[in-house]
Amino acid sequence: MLQSVLAFMVKLHLTKTSQINIGLIYNLVKFTAPAFIFGILYTTARTNLHSSWSNYPEYLKKQWHALFIPSILWTSVYLFLMPQLQQHGYFTNLISWLVQFISGNAAPHLWYNTMMLQFIILMPFFWQLLTWVKQTKQKCWLVILSTTIVYFLWIFVYNRQVFHGPHANSWYYFDRLFPSFLIYAVLGCLAWQFHQQLAHLLRQSWPLLLVAWLISYSWLNRELFSFGLPVKLSNSSYYQLSTTCYCLTIIGLICSLAFYQIRKHQIHMLKVFHFLAIYAYRAFLSHVFWLELLWITLVPALSKLRSPLLLASSLYLLTWILSFISAIFCHKLWFKLKALLIN
Repeated sequence: MLQSVLAFMVKLHLTKTSQINIGLIYNLVKFTAPAFIFGILYTTARTNLHSSWSNYPEYLKKQWHALFIPSILWTSVYLFLMPQLQQHGYFTNLISWLVQFISGNAAPHLWYNTMMLQFIILMPFFWQLLTWVKQTKQKCWLVILSTTIVYFLWIFVYNRQVFHGPHANSWYYFDRLFPSFLIYAVLGCLAWQFHQQLAHLLRQSWPLLLVAWLISYSWLNRELFSFGLPVKLSNSSYYQLSTTCYCLTIIGLICSLAFYQIRKHQIHMLKVFHFLAIYAYRAFLSHVFWLELLWITLVPALSKLRSPLLLASSLYLLTWILSFISAIFCHKLWFKLKALLIN
């Protein structure tokens, strides 16, 4: 959500200092999308450890209600009520409408939704992977090595051909194809399969991870600002070596914190995280809708605030609150409607 807020903020006439601050904050939260994919695969591996193709219809049925229906509804809202938010052109007929709908072009954040749903559809292949690996460390390292090679070949092609390359406009679908986040999905699966070993490793090495995170964050910022000002947040790509290192180190630190909370039985904190996790996806889908409304109605008044960071903070807080309120409301309303239909 904060990335979306900052993307709106750069539309304003900002001082150089404000642009730099926005770039620094944008990079700071750059890990959230990969971490979400990591978390989805980790949780699915934990809750469906012995699943196979025979369990796929039931799994898909659950995900249809939890993920696909909210996605369909919110994508329709963006296309019909806020068509100005479309990316890479506008729909003019039924075919172009379907393209915008399926591709994630209906709103700036829906490219990620398109990618995430691909992992849900491909989940049986990850189950098979875990069945093959089992608890064999050699197979685990083989999978990590193979995935790393494939992933870095993928981002090498992306950086040569798409990111400021000859196919920047025509191959933008690379951004939303599942191989672009494959490394986080595979590591999420393996993290559960070897969670005891991982917890022990992170308990010993988290200070090194913290140093690696600071180094990779500096690297990430240097690359963004090497393009000069005005800052363009699109120059901070997920598909760069610096971003990958940054995301992996901070995911490691998040895992370290989570294992620590579990080890220390910090139940109250974990309950808060689990409660928010229930509604996080629906809140994510809706947040640009609320942000656009706030931008249209409140920004003319809020822009009088002297501090752009204060404006961004206000927008973020209001967007966060409205997104989660709407997510909770829609979730409860959906269950009531289903109960009425069944009865």
